[in-house]
Formats: sequence, C-alpha cells, structure tokens
Amino acid sequence: MKLEEEFLLEKFKELGISDLIIRALSDMGFEEPTPIQEQAIPTLLSGRDLIGQAQTGTGKTAAFGIPLMENIKGRSGAIMGIVLTPTRELAIQVAEELNKLGQFLHVRTLPIYGGQDIQRQIKALQRRPQIIVATPGRLMDHMERRTIRLSDIRMVVLDEADEMLNMGFIEDIEKILSATPDSRQTLLFSATMPRQIQSLAQRFLKDPALISVKSKEVTIPLVEQHYMELHDRQKFDVVCRLLDIQSPELAIIFVRTKRRVDEVAEALKKRGYSSEGIHGDLTQAKRDAVIRQFREGTIEVLVATDVAARGLDVSGVTHVYNFDIPQDPESYVHRIGRTGRAGQTGLAMTFVIPRELEHLRSIERLIKRKIVRMSVPTITEVIEGQQRLAVERLLNQVEEGNLEQYRGRAEELLENTDSVALVSAALKLLTKEPDSTPIKITEEAPLRLRSFGSKRRQPDNRRGSSIGKPRYNNGSYNKR
Repeated sequence: MKLEEEFLLEKFKELGISDLIIRALSDMGFEEPTPIQEQAIPTLLSGRDLIGQAQTGTGKTAAFGIPLMENIKGRSGAIMGIVLTPTRELAIQVAEELNKLGQFLHVRTLPIYGGQDIQRQIKALQRRPQIIVATPGRLMDHMERRTIRLSDIRMVVLDEADEMLNMGFIEDIEKILSATPDSRQTLLFSATMPRQIQSLAQRFLKDPALISVKSKEVTIPLVEQHYMELHDRQKFDVVCRLLDIQSPELAIIFVRTKRRVDEVAEALKKRGYSSEGIHGDLTQAKRDAVIRQFREGTIEVLVATDVAARGLDVSGVTHVYNFDIPQDPESYVHRIGRTGRAGQTGLAMTFVIPRELEHLRSIERLIKRKIVRMSVPTITEVIEGQQRLAVERLLNQVEEGNLEQYRGRAEELLENTDSVALVSAALKLLTKEPDSTPIKITEEAPLRLRSFGSKRRQPDNRRGSSIGKPRYNNGSYNKR
C-alpha cells in the first residue's frame, strides 16, 4: 500500500478495523470514513444494536458491512449474517460490496431474491456462504423449504426498512427476526422513521444506539435542479423537447406506474430515441439485459419506476427527468442521486402539475433548497438546440481531422456553390427536426397529500418476488 493511501486510510484504522479489511477498502478506493461510518462502526464493533437514520449516498453499506465482516471472520460452515433489502437490485448491489469487503477474509456473500431460479439459489447455498443478502419474500421461501436455517445467525441488518414497510414486507420481517437467535446483533437502517418502524425496533432491538445523518449531510451540490409546471397531457412532448435541447449522454426518466414505463419507453422509440424501460413485471433476465445495455451506453434513455431503480448504480448518468413527481420527498433524493456522481455535474428536471405543487414544497423543505422554476421550452428553442448540436458536431469533426479524402470533393463543390449555402445545407442534414409522430400516453390522476408512515395496501403474490406493489393514493393501484 502506498504511503499516501496509508495516510488517507488512517482514520479507518483508528476505528479498530483489521488489516485485511483495510486492504480491501484500499482496493475499493475508500479514503476516509463518511459521518455514518465514523459513528456506526465503533458502536457496532462493541456489540450494540443500532438504529441508523440515513438516506442513500451516506455510505451505510460499509457502515454495517465492515462490522459484519469483523463479526464473522474466521468462521465458516453456516450462515451467520443476513441483510434484508426491499428489492433485488439493492440485494445484488449490497452483495457485490460485501464480497469486495470480504475478499481477503474469504467471507462469501450470496444475494437471494425473487425472479431468479430457486434451484440455482439452492445450489449456490450448498457452497456455504457466510452472509445472505435477501429480499424478505424469497428468504421466507427458503426458510419454508428448509434450504436456509437461521439458527447460527450472529447479525441481522434491515436495510431501507421504511421501503420494506411501504412494500408490505413488515410481517415477513417479523417472522424472520423471530426465527433468529436472541443473542443476535440487530441493525436497522431507514431514511424515515414511521410509527411501524419504531414499533419494530422496540420489539426486536435491545438498547440500540441511535445514529442520524441529517439531510444537510446528504447534500447533492453538483446536481442542478429545476421544475416545470404543466399539465399531464403535455409531459411527453416536453420531455422530448428537453432531450433534443439538452442531448443527455445517459438519462433516466422516472414515472409513477409500470403502465407508464411501457407507454413512455415505447413512445420514445417511436420518436427515434434509444430507450428501454424497467419495472417489477419484467423477468430478471430482461431487467439485467436492459441495465447492462444502459451501462454500456447502447440505450441512452432508461424509463423506470422508483422500485425498479432502487439500488441501480450506473456511472455517467447526466440527466434525471421526474416525469411524475414522487409521492415521498425521500424518493426525490434517491432519484436525483443517480446523477452528479464522482465529481461530475448533473441536471434534474421535475414535472409538476398545478395540483401537486405542495408536494414540491415538501421536497424543498427536506433538501433545504429552492428548486428553480423553468418555463416550458418552445419548438423554436428545440430547433435552435439541435442546430447548436449540429454545429458542435461539425467543429468536432474539423478538430479531429482525417479529412484528406474529402478535401478534393469539397473544393470541387465550393467552385460551383456558395460556401454559406453549402454549410447551411450540411447543418440542415445534421439537425434533427422535431418529431411529431402521434403518441398516446394514458393520463394519471394527480397525487393527493398523505402523511408519512400511513399504511399502504399489502402487495399480492410476494412469494418468489422481491418487487411488491406499493399503493399510491391516486386510484390506480392495479395498474402498477
């Protein structure tokens, strides 16, 4: 390890972390602990239960992952740690990070989630991983089949507990916790603390330490945030105009329902955009394929629901469009946190219909920041934006050179054609004209305000799938 790396990791060493985990942290590019890591790791290493109130982007996976590794290192032969997550995407992401943390300890982590062949998971379990990262429904399946036993569990982590509550997993969580030894160490992480989460903590955690990372510590300074006030029927044309003006490298469009994912993704394709959608009804193979194409840049626009995008980690996202405003302010932070990463700037645009302005105000109160209003772009602005893009492409080509084989033909053209007319014709060919292909997007009713922690409908068919069906108060539950 280089001297400068050792110096940067010194704060991790001061927390009492063993050398093999420090080595893994160095390999992973960690430099110094985040606030929640600094507070949580010593507490957890002392053996106490913990409640951590923290949002995405605070480093909570390492905050619980490092003590989890320390707790079970050197032991094998049984599952000793369980992390429960709301979605398969988050389960995969957390398992990947834990496997990196445990790479030099030979601690193996296995993700278990619905949508994947259960027989394949049973075979993987026979290789005796020490840690399971699971969605509650699929873990219950394995418990009922006796392919996972919880008698040796030393630590249980509930990650994004409020989201699991919203998805109707609270009863499964209670059954899972009841099946683990009383001697276990229990960790609960949640962005919000509704009444049912507090009740769960009181029942299953013993004298927990409380750690809270305030919203001011979860800043998103590199994300430029705007909103547009418009009617639902205008949204699709406006998002197309923004795509034409802003030309994002990679963009995510967040919508409220599965039906909207399908309709918006298909409509974008009809108008010539490289687009795909992800939601909970897709097969895991299809979802994986779409996300892989998005990561590789084959798809430039991803249309997604909140649940499907939970845990989605793709670098290089330049723009986030909130086609539908999220019900919960915390979801807004999750959404726009997909851009503005790794020191890069990002842009987030939120569409707000007039009756949903109070939702926007609640988001502003959470992030302690005004979101700037922008006017709806005109067709003229779209054409100007595309013309600017065409000019940039021409100038970039000039800078790149390699034009010798075209020079003779160019000189020949200039002898017989006005130079301004010739460049104008080139710009016209390169400029994408606004596409007016007729599109039908089913209108959605506006959101109604509700208090946080209010009970949502239990999702159906949770067995075998980590994707539940949260009810939004807009009368269209069955369309999700």
